[in-house]
Amino acid sequence: MSIAALTPRQPVPALSVPLVNGERFVLGASPAPTFDLVVFYRGLHCPICAKYLMELERLMPEFEKRGVRVTAVSSDTAERAQAMAEKIKAVHLNIGHGLGLPSARQWGLYISTSRGQTSIGIEEPALFSEPGVFLVRPDGTLYYGSTQTMPFARPAFQDLLGAIDFAVAKDYPARGEYTGPL
Repeated sequence: MSIAALTPRQPVPALSVPLVNGERFVLGASPAPTFDLVVFYRGLHCPICAKYLMELERLMPEFEKRGVRVTAVSSDTAERAQAMAEKIKAVHLNIGHGLGLPSARQWGLYISTSRGQTSIGIEEPALFSEPGVFLVRPDGTLYYGSTQTMPFARPAFQDLLGAIDFAVAKDYPARGEYTGPL
């Protein structure tokens, strides 16, 4: 089965997940002024995800200043997501859980199978999604997307902040939108 890629300037799939704070994140229900940043992470079992989300938590005030709402999402259970929130000391970052794997696939995320316990001694779920980072415009269309087949070499959040500044200042359009014949 092939993985479908999302197309810039086109609507993204629906996304509705519970948050560890007891609320629910529904993409598009109350759009952020500039962008919604959706960061899909592998789960509690991934030490690279924890480090990545710690950096995101540190930079949350910078995203908020730019009118960007940030939500990190995994297919983890509520308990595992809560453990991740505690591990990264999340104060500003919304942590979502219960992402269905069919939904993950709609977002173009790669799905992996468990290899047992990770280097930090936490069991991987039987199936889980690999990372993805997406900027969604207030109109629900894709502005930026990046997916990985493994936990390494993800987009740097500091670089993403610079890209957001440039995009807003220059009214830079989403790129990669052409789907016609080649």
